[in-house]
Amino acid sequence: MLSLNLPGFDAKVTQKDGKPFIFDSLRRKYVALTPEEWVRQHFINYLVAEKKYPKELLANEITIKLNGTTKRCDTIVYNRFLAPIMIIEYKAPSVPVKRAVFDQIARYNASLRVRYLIVSNGMQHFCCRIDYDTQTYTFLESLPAYDELGE
Repeated sequence: MLSLNLPGFDAKVTQKDGKPFIFDSLRRKYVALTPEEWVRQHFINYLVAEKKYPKELLANEITIKLNGTTKRCDTIVYNRFLAPIMIIEYKAPSVPVKRAVFDQIARYNASLRVRYLIVSNGMQHFCCRIDYDTQTYTFLESLPAYDELGE
């Protein structure tokens, strides 16, 4: 798989019927190893190992209802009261991070109203903080550590 702009980790990769699978420690199972999944697993490892996000407060592939349809958030981060505080959307490294990606995650946020949105293709990572009082958002220079997120 492609080298990313994220720290490496000891990924558990196996083959099933000639296709690669990677172990997702949050879902506790092997999942198809796609370029997007490669980004997700690296990013999750980075959040847990480097930014000290508690693994038990992260969840992958969470279903939400949006305008009568079912959508899936790639990753949701929860606070210690189990309220969602961050949505993370992953793209394959070959997919440029453009406005359409932010439009997608913003639509998901209409349902969850989290404070942080992150988009990553493994090469570029963008994080914005939303201020609902002023109806503004700010792109952050770096990804916040878990203890910087607030409750």
